[in-house]
Amino acid sequence: MMLRQGELIYLLDDRGKKHWVVLSEGMAKISGLGVIDCTRLIGKQEGEWITIADRRFVLLRPGAIEFMESLERAAQVITAKDAATILFRLDLKCGDVIVEAGVGSGSLTTALLNSVAPNGKVISVEVREDMASRARKNISRMASSNCWDLRLGNIISIIIDTEADAVVLDIPNPWDALDNVELFLRPGGRFCAYLPNTNQVETVVRALRKRGFVDIEVVENIQRGMDVHESGIRPSFEMLGHTGYLTFARRTVLEKEKR
Repeated sequence: MMLRQGELIYLLDDRGKKHWVVLSEGMAKISGLGVIDCTRLIGKQEGEWITIADRRFVLLRPGAIEFMESLERAAQVITAKDAATILFRLDLKCGDVIVEAGVGSGSLTTALLNSVAPNGKVISVEVREDMASRARKNISRMASSNCWDLRLGNIISIIIDTEADAVVLDIPNPWDALDNVELFLRPGGRFCAYLPNTNQVETVVRALRKRGFVDIEVVENIQRGMDVHESGIRPSFEMLGHTGYLTFARRTVLEKEKR
């Protein structure tokens, strides 16, 4: 598919470094490369090689994982290894409505939008304006940003007037939000809490059990890359170890809720 004016793409060099640019007619400054004429890139085929100042680059459109890697960050983000598990375990698909709290830089938001667009919706709740502002800047680059509803407020008390298929909480005290979550998460809907410490996991699991949630499971992802050389293959010395514990559950209808 040909690259079009207005698209965000990246130029991948032979060292694996990505150079980002929004395609527009005329000259544009690209970090690490200088000023280039972007007009020559419009109409090129994705995956095509070009030469700039005697250097070779391949033109590629970003997917969700590249968007996540390129975010302007202010704090630790939910990485792709955890985001992939969240998407699969919450059974997210086009048309679903999901509520997230603790948007941060928008890393998980990127993955959520990629799963539910173009007919679904991601409702993000963030208490800090500075975080919300950074997330707006990051998410605005995505074509699916029209499926995003960012709200300033506290998930513990904010009114969500839409029934949600799933909810994911990246906050330090998700148990305090469960009373509110039960007001908008549909019966059978899926829940996820992302937490760094085991004592927090214990507290949220106890709270979920008390409220009748089922299929409660806690997992941790540890990912190790492999270095592939001409002389052989070995595990990488660097490993993406503990990032957070993922607690999953499903909401049920309690006897007192039956009509």
